[in-house]
Amino acid sequence: MKLATRYLGLELAHPIVASASPLTSTLDGMRRLEDAGASAVVMASLFEEQIRAEDTAYALLTEHGSNSQAEASSYFPELSDYNAGVSGHLETVRRASEALDIPVIASLNGTTAEGWLEHARNLEQAGASAIELNVYSVPIDPAVSGAEVERRTLEIVRHVRASVQIPISVKLAPYFTSLPHLAADLVRAGAGGLVLFNRFYAPDIDLKTLQMTRSLPLSTKAELPLSLVWIGLLSRRVACSLAASRGVETEVEVVKYLLAGADVVMTTSALLRRGPEHLGVMRDGLVRWLAENRFESVDAIRGLKDASRVADADAFLRANYVAALTDYVPGKLVQ
Repeated sequence: MKLATRYLGLELAHPIVASASPLTSTLDGMRRLEDAGASAVVMASLFEEQIRAEDTAYALLTEHGSNSQAEASSYFPELSDYNAGVSGHLETVRRASEALDIPVIASLNGTTAEGWLEHARNLEQAGASAIELNVYSVPIDPAVSGAEVERRTLEIVRHVRASVQIPISVKLAPYFTSLPHLAADLVRAGAGGLVLFNRFYAPDIDLKTLQMTRSLPLSTKAELPLSLVWIGLLSRRVACSLAASRGVETEVEVVKYLLAGADVVMTTSALLRRGPEHLGVMRDGLVRWLAENRFESVDAIRGLKDASRVADADAFLRANYVAALTDYVPGKLVQ
């Protein structure tokens, strides 16, 4: 059975990747995932805001009382290896890339043009096999158009692509007016892959305290259809790798995403619920499904059910939308 796949030009033993999470924030965590059978890991994101916060705390600590005595310029010695609040993260990338036999993909979540470029270069120098650009921005200003949001995203990709040599992917939100158009533009800007999709902060309101609560529930397989549709629509339409990143609970979702055209399937919530060892369970389940259905490789099923198999995908989607609404019988909803 041939499970090998390619993602961002990287050769992977199989298509199941451990995506960014607390499990991938430490070397020990990533070792556990490799031992459990992950074909690659996406390291926990490097957030530019956290770096700035660490810089501020460091400056306050080292400068506190520095002018209280004429003979003391500072109470604390300068740290020669202090690297703008990012040294610990980069050291973990460096150690992981040296210790693991699987690719270590860095995840970068920037906020400024300078931050995207500087930290992308730092991650490359630390030994990351690739960089996933986690573009998380919620436009709240009515004066900012959709075109402007897309322009900013494309600018980030162009600048990072020009500053690093390793492959880059873009983790996108699903909320774009014309996702296929943006996807094609991102590829032209230098993205080697797209990760579909990012999950946004999901607030709630505590009715007892009337306070907003911070929440990001673990995903479930109910979130699969959104990514499944877009993987299927973009497969063969954009010249880049496609990573599915929502609702992966078991090998069932893995197989569905591969049939839709995904190159890799990323999972986090299932591993947080069941432990890293669940990765091996999913891989074994994929092998079993392929054997039972007489397929000899992952390549043999990839894209078998993507939108290129449909003569008029737009009409097909609309027809199924209409049918789903008109054929519904109360009390007989299919689970």
